[in-house]
Amino acid sequence: MSDQHFETLAIHAGQPADAQTGAVVTPIYQVSTYKQDGVGGLRGGYEYSRSANPTRTALEANLAALEGGSRGLAFASGLAAEDCLLRTVLAPGDHVVIPNDAYGGTFRLFAKVVERWGVTWSVADTSDVQAVRDAVRPETKLIWVETPSNPLLGVSDIAALAGVARQAGVRLVVDNTFASPYLQQPLALGADVVVHSTTKYMGGHSDVVGGALVTSDAGLGEELAYHQNAMGAVAGPFDAWLVMRGIKTLAVRMDRHSANATRVAHLLSAHPKVTQVYYPGLPEHPGHEVAAKQMKAFGGMVSFRVDGGEEAAVAVCDRAKLFTLGESLGGVESLIEHPGRMTHASVAGSALEVPADLVRLSVGIEAVDDLLADLSQALA
Repeated sequence: MSDQHFETLAIHAGQPADAQTGAVVTPIYQVSTYKQDGVGGLRGGYEYSRSANPTRTALEANLAALEGGSRGLAFASGLAAEDCLLRTVLAPGDHVVIPNDAYGGTFRLFAKVVERWGVTWSVADTSDVQAVRDAVRPETKLIWVETPSNPLLGVSDIAALAGVARQAGVRLVVDNTFASPYLQQPLALGADVVVHSTTKYMGGHSDVVGGALVTSDAGLGEELAYHQNAMGAVAGPFDAWLVMRGIKTLAVRMDRHSANATRVAHLLSAHPKVTQVYYPGLPEHPGHEVAAKQMKAFGGMVSFRVDGGEEAAVAVCDRAKLFTLGESLGGVESLIEHPGRMTHASVAGSALEVPADLVRLSVGIEAVDDLLADLSQALA
């Protein structure tokens, strides 16, 4: 791990000035293949851009540095990263413990895709360490955690769950998308693999789709790299460049996201039409103490339930003006959505089904007073 601070690594790690031109920003190597100096004579190890591309290499080195890992890998989407991980470490007959509050796409991957080739899964409340311990079976290979979780902002104790995983001889995977490596360092807390949708806070500008895996296990890193190349769902050079551009401002953006979200959570907590607020920064949140221990700040995501049920929740989404109605999260602009009908429709009828009166906010970096005014009128 470098002795440089996070903000410095975000700007410089993996990205020296271009050797040929001196460009201070890594070039976009929009190229498919590379000239060889004789058969097998590769310049810098580059042969074909599915296998490696200099722009993607720079991003992958940057990701590893930010998460304190030895190997970073960049993918075409967060789900592509998850798929590569699962097909690398699992085989038919294996079992995975997944959260009872997980991203709908992750649930769909387990329930509709991975299950078809003989991998089983079961659900546990990952904020309850004993519940996770009880869910582990002899055939378990992974404990999968999101913290904070999507969309109910549940908090799981990474260090405690790492202890459960070690005792059971299984790997702990942490989806760090909501927190970002600026706010939370799962590998330092004992996780084996970190997963990201770099579409979200890492990219930060709602203009790119991507994913990442980071690990400190060199052997596992080599296996993941082999499957990344063999399966081919890699980040393209322009997408890799966009994620790197976003990462350079990650620290300052996350500070502002967190500050704005805290103000929003307090407004919602005091509003008569809001029945419950989910935000780890609130002292009444059941995971507040754990979040305060393992996070630098509490992030930019806030969810809440409204009086009046599903139709009232949908109406709030429709009335918002500055908060844009849309899926995804983590951009500089504020977004609002109804998880039950949008991002989490795939979990309807399952143990992961979300409340029908739930609204999820991705709080952006606009002037917070404008955001508070918009939410007040949407709830009026």
